[in-house]
Amino acid sequence: MKPRSIVTVILGVLLAILGIVTLIMYPNPGSIIPLLIGIALAYLGWRGGRTGLIVFGHSCIVIGCFLITWGIYVLPYSKPILSHIFGRPLFWGLFSLFGGICANFHGFCQCIRRQK
Repeated sequence: MKPRSIVTVILGVLLAILGIVTLIMYPNPGSIIPLLIGIALAYLGWRGGRTGLIVFGHSCIVIGCFLITWGIYVLPYSKPILSHIFGRPLFWGLFSLFGGICANFHGFCQCIRRQK
């Protein structure tokens, strides 16, 4: 079986790897979110489909809003080091929010709507 979008599969795998690295560097419950989003993105890139992409985009927006709110609450306790930037939920919330918006726009793109 051939992947529908090799770029999406590669981005999903890279995000999953970055999620694993973040989970190892800074173990907290919020670090599992990038790993799950990366796995879901790799699956959607392999499988394809417009409905799954739109549901994924909306889920990422909701998760991103939750993580941004959580990140603002823990911001006073963060240190300006690399593990705190990538390990705290504010970064992943912004990443997830903008990724969800991108997935929703791509779900209504002509390249997706023409696929049968």
